[in-house]
Amino acid sequence: PVSLEQIIILGLIQGIAEFLPISSSAHLALLPHLVGWEDQGLGNDIAAHLGTLLAVIIYFRKQIRGSIVALAGSDASRAATPERRLIGLVLLATVPAAVLGYLLHDFADNVFRDPLIIASTTIVFGGILWLADVKGSRVRDEDTVTLKDALLIGLMQALALVPGTSRAGITMTAGLMLGLTRQAAARFSFMLAIPIIALASAYEIYKLYSLESQSNPVVFSLIALIAFASAYLTIHFFIKFLDRTGMLPYVIYRVAFGLVLFAIFL
Repeated sequence: PVSLEQIIILGLIQGIAEFLPISSSAHLALLPHLVGWEDQGLGNDIAAHLGTLLAVIIYFRKQIRGSIVALAGSDASRAATPERRLIGLVLLATVPAAVLGYLLHDFADNVFRDPLIIASTTIVFGGILWLADVKGSRVRDEDTVTLKDALLIGLMQALALVPGTSRAGITMTAGLMLGLTRQAAARFSFMLAIPIIALASAYEIYKLYSLESQSNPVVFSLIALIAFASAYLTIHFFIKFLDRTGMLPYVIYRVAFGLVLFAIFL
């Protein structure tokens, strides 16, 4: 059985680390190694993912509502509205990660969960994030993202199959490299989270159904609630303070985390 401590920590890690550029998958993959807990189970992973999915949908509800209205419109003159364009770019950027995730998910789970690999990717991609933040021109907003930009960001997102890369971190890195402002890179990254988390959750639900496994509804609800609350607050405060802090605090954390892992597992 999952303890209350595990429920709280699982929900908090997924909720906070999913949207910060520090890799939730790295933290969750290493949790059993560091504290000796058994795997939390697929059903509880689904709960955490659904909580974060609900948080990002509610936070960006106005943009999502506008996109849905634009897609539902029949007026041909509205075909190039910013809302339609945004949802098209987000879906395009989702394709590489969705395809590679489907093909390589089990392989990545078995091969790339080695603590030393996670330590290396945490440090290396943290350094790349710092370079992108320092060298990027930061003059564009998300309305200027082109099809080519979206495809490049999507290809970079596929690298997040490797724990330690960070889906949020690598997509923000790509956005900064393309000249997006910090806030624009963050907002586009968070919008990208919606389809990819939804697809990952659907795949996990399918696996859970195939295994004919069940999850405790109370535990499931608690994890989802904690993940939702922590994710919503993380998105809000990350965007609010991003221009003041830049990416350096997250880069420092990544390097320190990676070095601790090397010290423990090397």
